[in-house]
Amino acid sequence: MFPKPQPQLFPNTLAYETTPMVKPTGFREYDARWLFEKEINLMGVQALGLGLGAFLHEAGVKPEIVTGHDFRGYSASIKIALISGLMAAGVKVHDIGLALSPMAYFAQFALDAPAVAMVTASHNDNGWTGVKMGAQRPVTFGPDEMSRLKEIVLAGAYRFAEGGSYRYVENFPAVYAADLTNRPKLRRKLKVVAACGNGTAGAFAPQILEALGCEVIPLDTKLDFTFPRYNPNPEDLEMLHAMADKVRETGADVGLGFDGDGDRCGVVDNHGEEIFADKIGVMLARDLSALYPNSTFVVDVKSTGLFAADPELQARGAKADYWKTGHSYIKRRVSDLGALAGFEKSGHFFFNAPVGRGYDDGLLTAIHVLDMLDRNPDKSMADLYAALPKTWGSPTMSPHCDDEKKYGVADKVLARLSALHAGGASFAGQKIKSLVTVNGVRVTVEDGTWGLVRASSNKPELVVVVESPVSEARMREMFAAIDGVLRENPEVGAYNQTI
Repeated sequence: MFPKPQPQLFPNTLAYETTPMVKPTGFREYDARWLFEKEINLMGVQALGLGLGAFLHEAGVKPEIVTGHDFRGYSASIKIALISGLMAAGVKVHDIGLALSPMAYFAQFALDAPAVAMVTASHNDNGWTGVKMGAQRPVTFGPDEMSRLKEIVLAGAYRFAEGGSYRYVENFPAVYAADLTNRPKLRRKLKVVAACGNGTAGAFAPQILEALGCEVIPLDTKLDFTFPRYNPNPEDLEMLHAMADKVRETGADVGLGFDGDGDRCGVVDNHGEEIFADKIGVMLARDLSALYPNSTFVVDVKSTGLFAADPELQARGAKADYWKTGHSYIKRRVSDLGALAGFEKSGHFFFNAPVGRGYDDGLLTAIHVLDMLDRNPDKSMADLYAALPKTWGSPTMSPHCDDEKKYGVADKVLARLSALHAGGASFAGQKIKSLVTVNGVRVTVEDGTWGLVRASSNKPELVVVVESPVSEARMREMFAAIDGVLRENPEVGAYNQTI
């Protein structure tokens, strides 16, 4: 038998080397993240593999799985420990080696394996590890699956079985690259900055973009798991500023930045201006809706209101479905609705048939951006951005609120705004037009100005975003109204930043 995990052990002790350690908080809403050696040890990773094998059996999923790992000094060791647990549970393992997360998702299709376990901490600081898991391509685990897996692992409810096996799939990255590049080259000669933050994408992104016919200017593409300049995170201003500087220095047409495991893409235009991911999503929705009218686009509740209000999208019959923030939620919603694409403000984009397979892939996102430029040969990235209706939006603001209290506060805000809506009362100076309540509450008033309050999925914070298509003043009025409701709750603390 294999020991039941303990929540805390200390390195350099007998217990640490003979007992699995798995901190319960590592099981998040839709993936798993731990500080390696402080919150999980290698035996704990074995326990996770055993638990995942038991989960697959319980769910009636064929016990066959793809594994891969990102470029960190310890990721290969963690993957091997995970594989040993999976094999002990009777699972057939297809190991694609060093990989991007979307490469592992693609392997589920290419290798006809129903499940995936990708060892990655994405853009987290060094010291972190994690696993992105799924058992029904192209979607990954959500709260229900993660809760059940957590129960199995922490209870030590393993299922040992015969039939486990291991296969190393040689040169799989070449198969993935061929899938993306087996198509006509771009007609337009584009100069592209490919920024990888010394993360895993550096091994693959430049070659794939060159194969499409781009002139590639590499930026921090050398693999270095110490991340000497900054974490590979295209949402982070440090990486975006570096991309912008390189675009201006080289006169590039566009800057494309990839996160640590390659499932997100950030964009800088030809002037070196950083474009938030939700606005990139609107630009891509415009481009794709011209080819596929009457399409549905799923977007997370933090994203711009232009997905519903943009005249071009309306003219083409495009429909916007605002859904829960989180890559697993948006991915599943895209699959359930048969939407053409899904866009999350963090930069996770999901392209469904016939323009993708439904999972988030930073390189496929980059290709869609390049195709958009190719279809508009007389327009720059800045021109396409400028063609969007103007909106005034806030950054994502996060007032402190304890984990034990944040969901209760979000419920109170929802109840308060629902009562105002039902009573026909004004909010931020106007009548409430609609409430979206799938993830906290997003209130929109008559002129299209909106505000969002939700509980953060992984931090002791609330999330507040406001936007107005009218003026900066209206955006600030909405923020004042939202903040006024929040301040009715003494549990809410100071903002990390404000407008």
